[in-house]
Amino acid sequence: MGTLERTRCRLAAHPLALDAALAAGVLACMVAGSFVDPHGKNGVTWGVRTPDPLALVLMTLGALALVFRRRAPRTVLALTGTVSVIECVVDDPRAPVAMSAVIALYTVASTTDRPTTWRLGLLTMTVLTGAAMLGGPLPWYAQENLAIFAWTGIGATAGDAVRSRRAVVQAIRDRAERAERTREEEARRRVAEERLRIARDLHDVVAHHIALVNVQAGVAAHVMDKRPDQAKEALAHVREASRSALNELRATVGLLRQSGDPEAPTEPAPGLDRLDELVGTFRSAGLHVEVARADHGTTLPAAVDLAAYRVIQEALTNVRKHAGGEAKAEVSVVRVGPNIEITVLDNGSGEDQDPSDGGGHGLLGMRERVTALRGTLTTGPRYGGGFRVHAILPIKTRTAATGGSA
Repeated sequence: MGTLERTRCRLAAHPLALDAALAAGVLACMVAGSFVDPHGKNGVTWGVRTPDPLALVLMTLGALALVFRRRAPRTVLALTGTVSVIECVVDDPRAPVAMSAVIALYTVASTTDRPTTWRLGLLTMTVLTGAAMLGGPLPWYAQENLAIFAWTGIGATAGDAVRSRRAVVQAIRDRAERAERTREEEARRRVAEERLRIARDLHDVVAHHIALVNVQAGVAAHVMDKRPDQAKEALAHVREASRSALNELRATVGLLRQSGDPEAPTEPAPGLDRLDELVGTFRSAGLHVEVARADHGTTLPAAVDLAAYRVIQEALTNVRKHAGGEAKAEVSVVRVGPNIEITVLDNGSGEDQDPSDGGGHGLLGMRERVTALRGTLTTGPRYGGGFRVHAILPIKTRTAATGGSA
């Protein structure tokens, strides 16, 4: 940073000192101008004269008022305008006291709005010029009178231009700050949505596989002594379920890896092509499940395929946990126009048949998944006993439609 830049920073940090320096400079200019006599004996000649004591007093008052131009700009304008009027009326040759009024008018114009600048600018121009033309000792067409009119107009115009530039710069800064806040809010929103999606995946994986492990472990403990072969089979199912849980947990948690982390998961997310495998795990756990499909030949977007799989997985997990040991489940996957409909029914008679009574997040997770794809989910008890989960998912999601139109 150069010397000039450091000086500007110091003066900006102390505005009163800056105004005092400006007032001293204006006073020096006015005093220097008061020694010049534009009217000599032989016509328009330039000479040196001694200023009147009254002119010196008026110049000093006008300069001192400029020290407070930031604190009370309109009061300073009124004071400098008054001393300028007095000087225009009583002094000849005239001293440049109106310079202080021009600076005060510039300050008012740079700190107020345009209508106020117009009103005060026209009032100052009219009063000072009218007083000089009508009450002064010089003819009304004298160049000093026209100079007062021109300099007051320049002061008001320059102040308004500075105010407009400041407003434009501030508007640009505000837009940049709003854009930055918007980017940060969008980033936070995306992070929150990603966390919620990963939490739903973790819940689905853990709830499904841990429920199977619990059931098979209970079966193995029950038949360990009398039917060791069946116990071994149950333990094999426990091992398979735990292996699947670990694989899916690894794939889900792998989404949290950074770009430079090694061994990022490459296994695709599960979909309806693995429905038979999913149903087989429940059947091996002792749940009777029937599947009916009328969606053959339908290719689903990855998000819809995953959501359909997770809805069936969570619904069957709830049946296994809440519907009782003798419950049966029916799963249907049907293509209906532009939608794929998933229905899971059971005839459970357990006392805690409604999964929402347990305070879990399974139904909430299903609803959030379906709603995120602009689908609908309805759940509730069936007439005569049991529970029903029905999801309608659009085959063409917003993302897929946008990508197809591109």
